Amino acid sequence: MAAYPDGMASEHVDAVVVGSGFGGSVAAYRLAEAGRSVVVLERGRPYPPGSFPRSPVEMKQAFWDPHEGLQGLFDVWRFRGFSSVVSSGLGGGSLIYANVLLRKDERWFVRDDPLPGGGYETWPITRADLEPHYDAVEAMLTPVPYPIDEPAYRATPKTAEMRGAAEKLGLHFELPPLAVSFAPRPDARPGLGLPMAQAEYGNLHDLPRQTCRLCGECDIGCNEGAKNTLDHTYLSAAKHHGADIRTRCEVRMIRPRLGGGYEVGYVHHDPSYEGRRIDPGRLPQRRVTCDRLILGAGTYGTTLLLLRNRASFPWLSDALGTRFSGNGDLLAFLLPGRDSPSVTMRASRGPVITGAIRVPDTADGGDGRGYYVEDGGYPAFVDWLAEYGAGGLRLLTRAADFAVRWLHAQATRSPDTGLSAAVSGLLADGTLSSGSLPLLAMGRDIPDGVMRLREGRLDVSWSTRTSMDYFQRVRTTMRAVADELGASFADNPVWFSWFVNRIITVHPLGGAPMGDAEESGVVGPDGQAFGHPGLYVLDGAAMPGPVGPNPSLTIAAFADRACTLMLD
Repeated sequence: MAAYPDGMASEHVDAVVVGSGFGGSVAAYRLAEAGRSVVVLERGRPYPPGSFPRSPVEMKQAFWDPHEGLQGLFDVWRFRGFSSVVSSGLGGGSLIYANVLLRKDERWFVRDDPLPGGGYETWPITRADLEPHYDAVEAMLTPVPYPIDEPAYRATPKTAEMRGAAEKLGLHFELPPLAVSFAPRPDARPGLGLPMAQAEYGNLHDLPRQTCRLCGECDIGCNEGAKNTLDHTYLSAAKHHGADIRTRCEVRMIRPRLGGGYEVGYVHHDPSYEGRRIDPGRLPQRRVTCDRLILGAGTYGTTLLLLRNRASFPWLSDALGTRFSGNGDLLAFLLPGRDSPSVTMRASRGPVITGAIRVPDTADGGDGRGYYVEDGGYPAFVDWLAEYGAGGLRLLTRAADFAVRWLHAQATRSPDTGLSAAVSGLLADGTLSSGSLPLLAMGRDIPDGVMRLREGRLDVSWSTRTSMDYFQRVRTTMRAVADELGASFADNPVWFSWFVNRIITVHPLGGAPMGDAEESGVVGPDGQAFGHPGLYVLDGAAMPGPVGPNPSLTIAAFADRACTLMLD
């Protein structure tokens, strides 16, 4: 077992930001821009353009478990009733999200919305509170709708198919704002793979970026730099204004200081220890103290950090660990139907998400809890996996036919020496891959999950049971889309795994929810913890319920508002 080098001497700064996702990066920029001394501690490593894993050997190491020698991008969690995937890297979840920046629907900021097990979902802020901060975040991340009408971007049939199905079903369809650069400059015409102009604040990677090439690789990291991820935007701007950004630095200890402020202890995951097991008890902690401590390590990271250090925070609210939800995430698939097997989706062409169907909530004229259904996408290599993994028996049949034909030609000494048609016959016809489409749903599930420690590890008690009406309504809409397109509907295989309805969520929320008072929340509407001035939670953990649409923009706007109040 290896140990890291000796720790560094303690230092003091105005603010320490833990994590570099949609909350942490915004806070780092706002405070640095205001002249505060800021240290950002990110457990993962930087991912400049061209560095995201693609080969099998790279993918094998692309997971996060540093004690097992893994310091990669994907952090996979398994709990009872659901599984989850989050990110570890400079830029947080923006590295692997699908770029959608939708504002939370105005009437979905519910007040005193009853929960099945008792209590209420209550949002102590409103859409009006966040409106100017939505504007500020959009000005930095520059989202635009998918330019489907531009010649270079018309070859994405999944967008047109989803729009057509929604119109026939009488459902609202939109092209949501995407934090992707389709044009080299805001005033330029979109085009594929064009060199992009650098922002006035520079880029911390100091490498060129290119516009979107429609490769479908958004969720495994954009090697072109076309995604306007947080490292290219907020974090580069924060560094420009003097923020000290430290990667491979995982925070383990936080505690208040006598006389005010906070002490933070963290370990450094040296790259030389990748591939080797590390004894956590032998990792020396480095120290930094601060006047303000901003937690932005994500729903799991922030809540786990607070739970493990709760003894040091005696006035922290009993609401810690409550109001967990998966933001209504549900994954399903459209597959080629028997009646229309030739319908073309080309899910590997384009950004992962290009369009969204919105189904209203009872709060705005609907019947039940509202949600969005969005088209999904994936890298081109998944097409090959689909054809030659799922179609294994057909492949064997084609191979056997090829072998028989070849042996017959050899035995009869056929004068026909051409093999092109025979080799072509070995390949699949592409019906499965070209006619399939993932569907991604998210919305207002029930935020009644509880997060706690079990043997020192994070445990979440939450299931789809209390949200089953919501999930069944989502599946009904997905089936209707499938029927309209002549496709077959297929649940995510884990939905029926282990005889329970499991989901996979990429949008975990809650754990340190905001509330009007400490009886209902860990932090107030300004993100500051009740009973512990100067301690802030500015990430998904602060959400008191599901955002509904993709939550990234709302988390960033909440953090921007909190920083405005903090600086005022």
